Order: sequence, then C-alpha cells, then structure tokens
Amino acid sequence: MIAAFSVTPLGVGEDVGRAVAAAVRVVRASGLPNETTAMFTSIEGEWDEVMAVIKQATDAVMAVSPRCSLVIKADIRPGVTDGLTSKVDSVERYLAEG
Repeated sequence: MIAAFSVTPLGVGEDVGRAVAAAVRVVRASGLPNETTAMFTSIEGEWDEVMAVIKQATDAVMAVSPRCSLVIKADIRPGVTDGLTSKVDSVERYLAEG
C-alpha cells in the first residue's frame, strides 16, 4: 500500500516545522520507501508496517503538542511494489507523448 498522510500539531502556534520534522524523522528512520512534499508524506509498504509508522509519527507530534490533526489517504493494491515511483513514471510517459 501507499499512504499519504499529514499530521499537524494544534495549539502550538503558527510555526509547526519542528513538530512536523519529528514526524518525518520517524518515517525516514523506518526504512520504508517514502517521500515528503509541502502537504503530505507518502510511505509505501505492507498495511501493518505503514500504519505502525504513521502511528509512531503521530506520537512524535503528540509529544510536543497537546492535540493534532491526522489526514490519511491510502492506495491499497496487493502485489504492487515500487508504486511511489512507478505511478509517477506512468504519468510522465503520458506527458511526454504530448
């Protein structure tokens, strides 16, 4: 599965970068394929391992915030690997066709 998630600390003011960095640090340490953009972090792996990492990332934010918001979007497709890059590669091929 690929899960795109956003965990946002609430009640800590406008600068949430430090708390978000703590969550991203957890994702990167997991060893699972991942990518962070301005709005979401995507992570790829088996259901249980992806959800465990999302929980750990959320816990990292909750360690510095009294409350958080968590948004998750998932693409669950058994047997598919390397979806983080292959899905983008497919779109790029179509774009190159004109």
